[in-house]
Amino acid sequence: MPVYSLNENEISFPLPTLARQDGLLAVGGDLCVERLLLAYSHGIFPWYEPGEDIMWWCPKERFVIFPDEIHISRSMKKFMKKHTLDFRLNRDFADTIHRCRIKREFEEGTWITDEMEEAYCRLHREGYAVSAEVFQDGRLAGGLYGVCLGKCFFGESMFSETENGSKMALIALAQLLSKNRFLLIDCQFHTEHLESMGGRFISWTEYDRLLRLGTEVY
Repeated sequence: MPVYSLNENEISFPLPTLARQDGLLAVGGDLCVERLLLAYSHGIFPWYEPGEDIMWWCPKERFVIFPDEIHISRSMKKFMKKHTLDFRLNRDFADTIHRCRIKREFEEGTWITDEMEEAYCRLHREGYAVSAEVFQDGRLAGGLYGVCLGKCFFGESMFSETENGSKMALIALAQLLSKNRFLLIDCQFHTEHLESMGGRFISWTEYDRLLRLGTEVY
């Protein structure tokens, strides 16, 4: 299956079903708001290393968390009961995405380049990118950011400043999304950490059905 080259002057993508087996669909283009919204509304997202061309992915098997299925372990429930927690949306989006970048750079390397930070901050200003943060006993404990279209949330990255910080942020966000009848949290790629919190694979057919249903009015 070929990898398609995108034209910066034309905002379009090949059909998601044309992605390679590893999920890579296209290369090139830009990170303008219009292209990013078109991508996410079709289950496509950018992910690439610094210095590379922009790579656009659309895995055929999707790893998601259904908000009402978020798993909270016994130890996590005990931990949360011991502390005063304050959950906030969009406390400081630019700070949250930068903390995600710094933490990943320090620990394992990151795809969150200057270009990516700027692009998602633009999405935030347009009302589509969201950050979620948790304060533990008055101190910033952790957070995450992602893209919100209709009743679908597309998670991008998380950070922790204290033990369990990112877990608490994800739990609080999932509970809020569940109350607001969101259909899914798209995790993009599988990790054991997200699997332990309720993540599971669904078929492209099921994912595409939920995506169309959830984003039809965004």
